[in-house]
Amino acid sequence: MSAVLPMPALAPRRSMLLGMKGWLGVTIALAVVAVIVPIANLLVPAGSAFHLSDYAVQLVAKIMCYAMAALAMDLIWGYTGILSLGHGVFFALGGYAMGMYLMRQIGSDGQYRLPMPDFMVFLNWKEFPWHWALSNSFVAQMALVVLAPGLLAFVFGFFAFRSRIKGVYFSIITQAMTFAAMLLFFRNETGFGGNNGFTDFKRILDIPIATPSMRMTLFVITGCTLIGFYLMARAIVGSKFGRVLQAIRDAESRVMFTGYDPLRYKLAIWTLSAVMCGIAGALYVPQVGIINPSEMTPAASIEIAIWAAVGGRATLIGPIIGAFVVNGAKSVFTQHMPEYWLYVLGAMFIAVTLFLPGGIVGLARHPKVLALLGKSARKEGGASS
Repeated sequence: MSAVLPMPALAPRRSMLLGMKGWLGVTIALAVVAVIVPIANLLVPAGSAFHLSDYAVQLVAKIMCYAMAALAMDLIWGYTGILSLGHGVFFALGGYAMGMYLMRQIGSDGQYRLPMPDFMVFLNWKEFPWHWALSNSFVAQMALVVLAPGLLAFVFGFFAFRSRIKGVYFSIITQAMTFAAMLLFFRNETGFGGNNGFTDFKRILDIPIATPSMRMTLFVITGCTLIGFYLMARAIVGSKFGRVLQAIRDAESRVMFTGYDPLRYKLAIWTLSAVMCGIAGALYVPQVGIINPSEMTPAASIEIAIWAAVGGRATLIGPIIGAFVVNGAKSVFTQHMPEYWLYVLGAMFIAVTLFLPGGIVGLARHPKVLALLGKSARKEGGASS
């Protein structure tokens, strides 16, 4: 009899990044961002019902930048259990790094017709500060978009996590960090434009920003970056690294006893989250046309947490939805009833905290809602038959 050879061990199957429905959603999102919106804005006549106005394009682009910040918040809060109330400073640092390059692109087209930004001429500065040395280089400033928030987050997080600061204490010191940064950037002598910040941008890569083609190019880049961040975040949370993060969120002491070092994992995701916010801020500035210290106020950082909570923490898609829902409502209320917006925002956050702890996505996944949807689908199927 011939010997029976043992069956080779099968390697464990890797779970798919997304299912069929997920990839279909990503494909639709890409088509909307890269095809449908450009056609509706640039090719469809302004009088048509299918025309997308420049205002709508700018609003959606701005909210997509906010959605990136909310997604970054979900990685650190929803999946790691670390509530940051200082992510606004990372968003603003990326915006200021981009703004410095855009200010240099103005050249001598400013009010004073000199090669320095108008606020420096007004303050009688004779030369650029040292931190503006490479501001005329697009590559250098794009590197700064990543390095500035990343380095600040790494240094801050290293000392905070090594000291075992967590919970509400960590949230408080992150808010203190962003408040201190706001006060610093308000000062004229720091070379960041004081309370007015940077504005009146003219060009990017020597191409006028105000042209429809450049505006749409920035929109498409922003949308593709948001989709790329979502896929990256999905890959992270589905990996071993992501499972360790969730274990740290649920029981950090047990993770330590099993031989893992929570410091390295928390520091890595904290730094990555800050870099994501910096890139979002860099894309935000040329489309909105201004960056100032108001982006560093504690309220701005709290809003990022609200977007994640309203959409649904630890879902990835939830914070993106929350950013669109909250900022869409903000756009409507600030146009028609600006004095009531803060009350609406506060009521929205309280309602989600008390009645919808899983956010909008959690509501959609509720058993009663799923049963109601299934019942409705069966009725429609019976009627069609």
